[in-house]
Amino acid sequence: MADVAGPAVTNPRFQNKTAFITGGAVGLGQAFARALTREGASVAIADVDTEGAERTAAELTSCGAQAIAVNCDVADEHQVDAAVAATVGKFGGIDILINNAARHLLRYNQPFGVLSRDEVRGLFDVNIMGVINCTLACRDSMRNRGGGVVLNLASTTGFQSSRPYGVSKLAVRGLTVAFASELSPDLIRVNAIAPGLTNTANTLADVPHSMIEDIQDLQLINRVGTEQDMVSAMLYLCSDEASFVTGETLKVCGGYPLTI
Repeated sequence: MADVAGPAVTNPRFQNKTAFITGGAVGLGQAFARALTREGASVAIADVDTEGAERTAAELTSCGAQAIAVNCDVADEHQVDAAVAATVGKFGGIDILINNAARHLLRYNQPFGVLSRDEVRGLFDVNIMGVINCTLACRDSMRNRGGGVVLNLASTTGFQSSRPYGVSKLAVRGLTVAFASELSPDLIRVNAIAPGLTNTANTLADVPHSMIEDIQDLQLINRVGTEQDMVSAMLYLCSDEASFVTGETLKVCGGYPLTI
């Protein structure tokens, strides 16, 4: 698991940058916020869990970072617009958007006919419309800042699963390509990370041990992914080191599933 915010690094890559992180109260979103603040960024922790977002923002500010918590249901475009406006008002603009908020795996890893239409609609509203709402809401600020970066959280299930969750993450891959094209005139790069099985608290609580073992047996690197694996990919794709990369989905999954 990730450590607390920790000291700032020498020669930070994101000095004077602002990141808007959805689902930033816990898990990977929280790990991304910690890493970006260590690298000099200001962050907005956007989450429906207002208390959790406030705790994370308080932790970061106690370590000397610039951070705020904003209440945000990504499925509600009006809440998204308000959260983005609050972030721009506080920090002057947004340079990095991380579309991390999502409804997660096992409940939605069943056939479409098993879930109610309301459940499927709720899944797609968060996992798909949430990406659309947040990306469009941040576009003007990024354009006004001379460009920016959008990073979406896809999943390896988006390469192989025909269940509702996998389909939602397949759509995230498609949105990554679509927005990379649509936002390129604004000098906004759009990429995605597709994590494999990762040892966040939510994942380990949700996934049976037998399934974890089965997945590891199919990987080329026989271990569970760590938050730091995903943080390293995030830092690369959000930095100028990836200035010639857009429209891509980077699988971070130990070689599972490996396809040609």
